[in-house]
Amino acid sequence: MSASSASIINSSIFILTGFPGLDQYYPWFSIPFSFVYAMVFLGNCLVLHVIRTEPSLHQPMFYFLAMLALTDLCMGLSTVHTVLGVLWGLNQEVSQDACIAQTYFIHGLSFIESGVLLAMAFDRFTAICNPLRYTSILTNSRVIHFMVTILIRAALSILPVIIRLKFFHYCRPHILSHSFCLHQDLLRLACSDIRFNSFYALALVICALLLDAVLILISYILILHTVLAIASQEERLKSLQTCVSHICAVLVFYIPIIGLTMVHRFGKHLSPSVHVLMGNIYILFPPLMNPIIYSVKTQQIRGRMKKWFSLKM
Repeated sequence: MSASSASIINSSIFILTGFPGLDQYYPWFSIPFSFVYAMVFLGNCLVLHVIRTEPSLHQPMFYFLAMLALTDLCMGLSTVHTVLGVLWGLNQEVSQDACIAQTYFIHGLSFIESGVLLAMAFDRFTAICNPLRYTSILTNSRVIHFMVTILIRAALSILPVIIRLKFFHYCRPHILSHSFCLHQDLLRLACSDIRFNSFYALALVICALLLDAVLILISYILILHTVLAIASQEERLKSLQTCVSHICAVLVFYIPIIGLTMVHRFGKHLSPSVHVLMGNIYILFPPLMNPIIYSVKTQQIRGRMKKWFSLKM
């Protein structure tokens, strides 16, 4: 083993990876990535600003949307320094503690987003299937309880595996597969007993992300059953149109997760660049697309933004 390899193994520094073999193109890659991050910050801040300043949007549906936008904004903030740091050639090194902290935020924010999407599905279910009791069911205090529960579930559920990462012995070269830190990537470098982390992480995905997805699907089956019972076709379309934005947000969130999982599990033979690309899509695609989806598909936000920009002009 060379002295440089030994130093990488024994240090508490991890090396982030961009697109392997494409280092000479990093200046070009940094342009679209910088643009995407700028759009993530601008789009989500704009959604939050519109919801905060428009009294007609102070209702449960938009409270959940504000939480979704804040979660996407935090996802961008938690990864921008490492992703652009690698592409700009500023720094490819990250300390063990910083890497574990980033892992906590990335996975925690993913669980928060899943919980928010489930809460938004419940909001749509209540609005369509039980409209007369909507205001009595989704009171402000109950919305706050939902939000706090989502935060606590995400913050506490992943702590056991994150804490254990600190005490693992990383005997393999500290070279990560992405330009940010993920739990499964750190496990790959550990020579300690990782069985608890592997089984707990799998159980957590099944009990949280998969369960959320199943409950969202059930809610839409019930919504569809209710909508089909409406006699007027115009009323059917009107009811379904209120769900389009949320359905798009669900697809935007779950498709990249499924794609990244499939690549990690069954794509060992694929180019490392494919793994990196899927990882970046998982991190950036939902925060980029959600503000666009809700700005285009939600009439109240679209109208408020048009009015706001017309005044600025």
